[in-house]
Parts: sequence; structure tokens; C-alpha cells
Amino acid sequence: MSHNTFGHLFRVTTWGESHGPAIGCVIDGCPPGIPISEAEIQTFLDRRRPGQSRYTTQRREPDTVRILSGVLTDETGRQVTTGTPIALEIANVDTRSKDYSDIADAFRPGHADYTYWAKYGLRDPRGGGRSSARETAMRVAAGAIARKVVPGLRVRGALVQIGPHGIDRANWDWDEVDRNPFFAPDRQAVQRWADYLDDIRKRGSSIGAVIEVVADGVPAGLGAPVYGKLDQDIAAALMSINAVKGVEIGAGFAAAALTGEENADEMRPASKPGGPPEFLSNKAGGILGGISTGQPIVARFAVKPTSSILVPRRTVDVEGKASEITTRGRHDPCVGIRAVPIGEAMLALVLADHYLRHRAQCG
Repeated sequence: MSHNTFGHLFRVTTWGESHGPAIGCVIDGCPPGIPISEAEIQTFLDRRRPGQSRYTTQRREPDTVRILSGVLTDETGRQVTTGTPIALEIANVDTRSKDYSDIADAFRPGHADYTYWAKYGLRDPRGGGRSSARETAMRVAAGAIARKVVPGLRVRGALVQIGPHGIDRANWDWDEVDRNPFFAPDRQAVQRWADYLDDIRKRGSSIGAVIEVVADGVPAGLGAPVYGKLDQDIAAALMSINAVKGVEIGAGFAAAALTGEENADEMRPASKPGGPPEFLSNKAGGILGGISTGQPIVARFAVKPTSSILVPRRTVDVEGKASEITTRGRHDPCVGIRAVPIGEAMLALVLADHYLRHRAQCG
């Protein structure tokens, strides 16, 4: 299997399977002298960690990260990157491979089971192997380091829709995101989502979601014309997350219903001499012509319902015979919840990579 590496100058290669002994990644191209510690990385992993509420899989993984290389303690006592490859590892400690014995010879509808079989002639039925979202823990770990590459960068995410139920943007409060199990920026949406997901979970079904990620402190000029556009790479990064089926930047698909004058982000002169112009809106999501404007980068992505459900579904087995399948075990009724820190990480990885590429070309 190829294509396990993401990025150009800031490159991340992930390895490991859902039910193997461990998962890990190697980060190459990280500049030296960046302060980082296992504790800092762990802060972000803890936000993604499973089993923290009844609305996520009950697999009990502490997701404790170990730094194996690329970091040392300097003369001041800080742990800093050395500029050499950074290797990170997380042990898998709560695998239950027997939960998948009943589906080892049948394909789950909506899952990658069949396509892995069609491509490689085999598949790992134990949680899906490399197709499992377990792999994304390493993206979050790498994203914790990527956030520190761009000076002044802040990347935040929030869940803005579960099934048909969205938030009221008039209630948006970033401080609220870490106070509830849904990463919801609207406190009034929390109980409504809780009741809705309880019903979904009790029925043995699942539901999709929409996540919004925002990056503040992005300098103008990141990205390149034609085939190196910043929004192009953000879209690819977010689409690479398991179960993602749609991505939009700024106004996104809603821009199709706007007039030219409504969609254009008007500008006025800089408030400080020699400073950048001030934008009066951000329909472009902080990117014009594939290059950052200096405004916040705003992206949203849609996550489909997980295919691992208790409701029987028609399928075929590895011999092509008709079958019926029910997926037991520990699964998220809404995988979109834990996708919030993953989306943040992927946005941070793209911005770190483009920052280094811009610095290399333009100084």
C-alpha cells in the first residue's frame, strides 16, 4: 500500500493498523528549535480520544503518545525539535478483534471493505485495518506540532450540524466548544443533539455531521497559483479524513445563490500606514486565487454516517454470494464528533507546509 505520506516540505507518514500493537507517524521537515513536549501533544489527543461519552465508541484507548526521536532538551531545560525526523508512537491497548469475526467474509455496505478487497485482493477485517479512523490519532499528534510552525497561528474547530439539526450562529461561543461532548459552539444545541443521538444510538443506527474549522493568524501570501492553491490543498486534506464526503471553503456552496455584489469581499484602506487593507466580509474564507488574504481561513466538511451499524443490511460475501450483515462491537453513532480535532489537525498540517514553502520561495 502506497500513499501514506502527506505534505511537501512538512511531511507526515503514518503507519499501523486499528488492531495492531501500535500506530505511529514520522514527521520530516520540521524546523529545529520549536518547543514541543509529549504533554503538549497529549492535550490534543485527549480531545479526540474515544470512550469519553456515550456518543462515541466505548473502545478504551488512553492514546498515550511517546516521542521516539527528533526532540531533545536544550540548555534551558526545554524540549525542542532538532530538525531531524520526529517519530511518534501510540500503543493500541484495547483491541477486541473477535468482535469482527462475524463479518470477516462479508462486506459492510458503505464501508471500504469491498474496495480494499478489489484493490489488494485481501483486507484486514479487524476494525478495517488502515481504513479505520484509528489512524487519525497520528494526524492529531502531528497537527499538534504543525500548529507551532506558523508564528501566531490558532486553529479551532466546532461541530455545526448533526443530521438535520444545525446550530444557531447567533449563539456562537468558542469558549462553549470544550464544555460539552459535541464540540458545539451553541449551548442551546447541546441538549437537542443529546436527545437526538440517544434515539439514533438506541436504534443501533448512525448519523452524519458537519464540522467547521477556522484558522486565525494566517499571514497573507500562503499558497501558489494554478496547481498549488491553498484551498485546493485544504480540500484534499479534509477529504482525506475517513468518511468525509464534502468540503467547502468560505461561503462554499451557498455562494452559488449569491450575486456578484453579495459575494465580493469589499475592502477599505489599512487602518495603519503600510498595513494590509481591511476586508468588510469573508465570503472567500480567507483565500483568493489560491493564496491567503490574511483573513481567517474558514472551511467546513461533511462526514457521512458510519457504516458499522446494528441494523441488518443486504450485502455480498467474498465469494459474491448474497448475504446479510450486522456490525457488532464498539462504534460511534456519529463519527463527526471526534472528527473536530482531526479537521483542526489537517488544516494545521496544510498551513505549516505552505508556510515553509512560501518561506523557501519568497524569503
